[in-house]
Amino acid sequence: MFVRWARGDDPAGAPAMNHGGFVQTDVDALLIGGGIMSATLATLLQEVEPNWDIQVIERLDKVAEESSDPWNNAGTGHSALCELNYTPQKSDGSVDIAKAVTVNEQFQVTRQFWAHLVESGRLPSPQAFIQPTPHMSFVWGADNVEYLRRRHAALSAHPLFAGMEFSDDPEVIGRWAPLLVADRDPNQPIAATYSAAGSDVDFGRLTELLLDAFTERSGNLMLGTEALDLRKLPDGRWAVLVRNRASGEKAVIRARFVFVGAGGYSLRLLQKAGIDEIRGYGGFPVSGEFLRTSRTDVVSRHHAKVYGLAAVGAPPMSVPHLDTRVVEGRTSLMFGPYAGWTPRFLKTGSLTDLFASIKPDNLLPMIKVGLQNLSLVVYLVKQLLSSPKRKFADLREFYADAEPGDWEKVTAGQRVQVIRPDGVLQFGTEVITAADGSIVGLLGASPGASTAAPIMLDVLRDCFADRWPDWQQTLFKAMPHSAEELIADPELAHAVLTSTAEVLGLVPPVAKEPPTGLGEAERAAGVPV
Repeated sequence: MFVRWARGDDPAGAPAMNHGGFVQTDVDALLIGGGIMSATLATLLQEVEPNWDIQVIERLDKVAEESSDPWNNAGTGHSALCELNYTPQKSDGSVDIAKAVTVNEQFQVTRQFWAHLVESGRLPSPQAFIQPTPHMSFVWGADNVEYLRRRHAALSAHPLFAGMEFSDDPEVIGRWAPLLVADRDPNQPIAATYSAAGSDVDFGRLTELLLDAFTERSGNLMLGTEALDLRKLPDGRWAVLVRNRASGEKAVIRARFVFVGAGGYSLRLLQKAGIDEIRGYGGFPVSGEFLRTSRTDVVSRHHAKVYGLAAVGAPPMSVPHLDTRVVEGRTSLMFGPYAGWTPRFLKTGSLTDLFASIKPDNLLPMIKVGLQNLSLVVYLVKQLLSSPKRKFADLREFYADAEPGDWEKVTAGQRVQVIRPDGVLQFGTEVITAADGSIVGLLGASPGASTAAPIMLDVLRDCFADRWPDWQQTLFKAMPHSAEELIADPELAHAVLTSTAEVLGLVPPVAKEPPTGLGEAERAAGVPV
């Protein structure tokens, strides 16, 4: 039911300052949530409509405290260079790289946008938020070694993955990442791929920098302000009831366009908005933990993001990885995640979040998902019951010499996986747009942050079809190759990757050449993929 505004006042007809009710504000666009998604959209809107009144609200007292916080995510800069869940092996043994190509293409659009902001002075030195960090995939066991060999052969044939190396030689792998081979059984088959073109991204700092630039250009940012309810007004605008969490004061913001980028709370807010497009959608929350060390003697021996294979039944967000992280100028290593469960939809949310999101229209899809994903339920129960000793043993599969006293536990961010109306549990990002384009929201999780720019371009195109033709020139100046498939043009792909790498201080791609990890006989015969 819609929340009462105040003493029966109707925000649609009340004056701008109603002493018996709430202060009311009129804006062109209201963005709910102070994370990387809202920061990206706010920046894009200012690019195309510098005179618009744009308001961003965040329920916490600081931006980027939930999923965008650097310790609440892996900061990979998802480009599918290392994430094995983007390249599943099919029943015939071949490797499907379609998802990997799509994710990499999307991340290159985001890199173009960041490079544009750096060159235009909207962002400071890129070292403030992005660091060159090799990306590796690492597996053990004969079958997994063959899978990785096939994956490498399939990916390295494409221009966006040029320069990716493969090796099953412990000596080579040890040069790439010494911790992976230290004290490891020499008889265990292992293999790894290595790409110097990877990155580590502090999305929290990037969000802060984007919103600093946004407010310097007359954008409005309200912290400690949560959205309680939304209602469509007769004139097509949205009236959004907000509350100052410190004082309890309430106000109404009327907006011609609303973006709901509130992380796990997006589902509930879109449900309150009552748009038809959200009917049937549900959410399944998954929490997580990491182990972290900042010991110099350990950190100095590992400079890479190393991803392995997920356990059977595990969600993609639970793929184990040993990562170099650079946060506030300090380098650490992070391993995990260890999955957990809580009904909260945000790390700072309420224990009633999940139950409040269950509606008559999404009850059956949620039941269906539960019945079809019993392996996920079993996995989560095992993770919850797993002892600290057992969890540390997982780290030692990557780093056999790890010592428990060197590592501390870090609680990661909360993820709400999308349950679609057809009863499918979706691991990814879902955009929910009202038919008239007046309100849009994001559900889901990874690889959202890394693909923020192309997702927000889709939002602008779908929600502002009448303005899109006039905006394209400005937007494509910022992202000149966002409408082109780099995978189809090796020369263009190399040029784009090289130019953005130079601006962002990353490692430029190597010239296209045969995969260096395969022997001459294998190259001549052709490795099956």
